[in-house]
Amino acid sequence: MTLRRTVVRRAPGKLFVAGEYAVVEPGNPAILVAVDRHVTVTVTGPTGEGVAITSDLGPRGARLRWRDGRLGPYGTDRGQGTGAGLAHVTSAIETVGRLLAERGLPAPTFGMSVESGLHDDGTKYGLGSSGAVTVATVAAVAAFCGLALSDEERFRLALLATAEIDPKGSGGDLAASTWGGWIAYRAPDRDAVRALARDRGVEEALRAPWPGFGVRRLPAPEGLSLEVGWTGTPASTAALVSGLHRRPWRGTAAHQRFVRTTNDCVRTAIDALERGDGRRLQEQVRRARRELALLDDAVALGVFTPRLTALCEAAEAVGAAAKPSGAGGGDCGIALLDAAAPRDTARLHERWASAGVVPLPVRPAAEGNEE
Repeated sequence: MTLRRTVVRRAPGKLFVAGEYAVVEPGNPAILVAVDRHVTVTVTGPTGEGVAITSDLGPRGARLRWRDGRLGPYGTDRGQGTGAGLAHVTSAIETVGRLLAERGLPAPTFGMSVESGLHDDGTKYGLGSSGAVTVATVAAVAAFCGLALSDEERFRLALLATAEIDPKGSGGDLAASTWGGWIAYRAPDRDAVRALARDRGVEEALRAPWPGFGVRRLPAPEGLSLEVGWTGTPASTAALVSGLHRRPWRGTAAHQRFVRTTNDCVRTAIDALERGDGRRLQEQVRRARRELALLDDAVALGVFTPRLTALCEAAEAVGAAAKPSGAGGGDCGIALLDAAAPRDTARLHERWASAGVVPLPVRPAAEGNEE
């Protein structure tokens, strides 16, 4: 194994455009877009035994050592655990370590620093920081160890790492952070993927077909500007998705209707993007918002907060199509409006500010994880 002295990789955050909640079930489609805010991971070394991590994702870093393929604290010092915000980083390192072990290579030792542009003084915007840091960590550690991986192999390693922490997560954030730009994404069966890696190894999991999985690039919408508003309130996607799974809703007629209608909405929106039909895309964004509202009414998840509702209403007042982006409960919302009408954009930002919504200077990012 050839270790490089210093490797820097970064991965963009993401926004969901359509398909939230339905996409957690294998094979259902969603549309996402990568954004020009990044997580940057720098790997240096080797610096001696173990892995030393510093990060602005949490209040402290960590000094870890390898034990039976896992990273844990040194000795009996429980104060040097993985630290807040580092679970995804640690899982990503361990997953690359499993691949190295299967290839007869030793576990790597290095120093790592993590810097996030997806936070504000430790408060997350809801732009997919967990996914971005996982993708960037996989890419940086693999490159440091001299592993030549394709985009899909990096994505697969990132999903295996994430599934160890949140097996219900769709992986859409990982796909956006890997491929960049606008993408159509279908989630694999995470239980089947985890079983494949457990029973036949990570190497085989990189090669074998994944049931339900699919990703392809989409063109950016013609004539439309994507505006992003932050509610100022962080939300937990994992908690909201888990809350939906705990409710006696799955398998009901209402659940089946939501999935069927959302899938049709996403497919129609994909077709609109590919045809350059901005008006039809806006119609599907509005339709997606209505479906999320019906879901919220049916199961009382708390998808729509007062500020997310105000964000959408302010956008509609200036002719934009708007909706929450992601699981809701806070975080961000998006609006699509005429790119040739800067006055409408200015009015939108004014209305958002009056409603306590912060316009974010975020734009689509054409590239995924990169040096």
